[in-house]
Amino acid sequence: MEHLQRDFVGYGAKPVDPAWPGQARLALNFVLNYEEGSEPSIQDGENYSEAALTDARGLNPDRVGRDLAAESLFEYGSRVGFWRLMRLFRDRDLPLTIFACALALERNPQAAAAIRAAGHDVCSHGWRWISHSALSEDEERRHIRMAIESLERTTGSRPTGWYCRYSPGPNTRRLVVEAGGFEYDSDYYGDELPFWRTVDGKPHLIVPYSLTNNDGQFNGAIGNADQWFSHVRDCFDMLYEEGATQPKMMSVGLHMRLIGHPSRAAGLARFLDHVKKYDDVWVARRVDIARHWKRVHPYSGKGLNE
Repeated sequence: MEHLQRDFVGYGAKPVDPAWPGQARLALNFVLNYEEGSEPSIQDGENYSEAALTDARGLNPDRVGRDLAAESLFEYGSRVGFWRLMRLFRDRDLPLTIFACALALERNPQAAAAIRAAGHDVCSHGWRWISHSALSEDEERRHIRMAIESLERTTGSRPTGWYCRYSPGPNTRRLVVEAGGFEYDSDYYGDELPFWRTVDGKPHLIVPYSLTNNDGQFNGAIGNADQWFSHVRDCFDMLYEEGATQPKMMSVGLHMRLIGHPSRAAGLARFLDHVKKYDDVWVARRVDIARHWKRVHPYSGKGLNE
């Protein structure tokens, strides 16, 4: 079965040359995960309030009942953190990709309008921020359709990519291809370059994402902005050095309710200023990377290592 296949080889010792625009050593993509308002909650039918990737994690370990602390931290993300992060990127004239949960943007039309006005690309992060691996095939098909229709209404255009929460289910990629209109999905963490797959006989591009270069690290061992800045700066610097002979791609994942807080946003600001020092780095929207790959490395009749 296709969903049971695994590839431990990838591009191997000699990765393909991505030929990034301007002979860039590195393609860098920033992702803003817009999830606040779509997470599991009493309001939307669950029996608990989601606390993941918030400062309320661990306060309700059994995840039972309503957690007002967790709810207010999610609300901080959309009420405050979103606008702070948008300003940081606007002031430096840098593009963003929005991993948008459709229901969340329905609940904040001002944010949807700001994303549209800024020209950031939208990748569907599902109808809600829930585990797609727990959905039945029919439920997942319905969620994908609702997400597409909702994001078209709120942002004015169809989402160009797909990424669900943490882990896709066995049907996810096939249903994304079945829905049509997606230029890529990012439900994969195992590479630093895009690659092709054949899904139900159709070409499908995968643009890998990262949980490592992600502000989710603030919920782990990293406690302050200097640590996070050093973490992503070191990744950037190593990839830049390697890019003299083997250019790659770097994804940085952001969450409004985490790095949107001032003490953490300071680390992001330092990293953005570090990046701005380099002329031979392509800071790009995710859809731009996907479209570049399709032009330079078109589907050849089979996916990587198929």
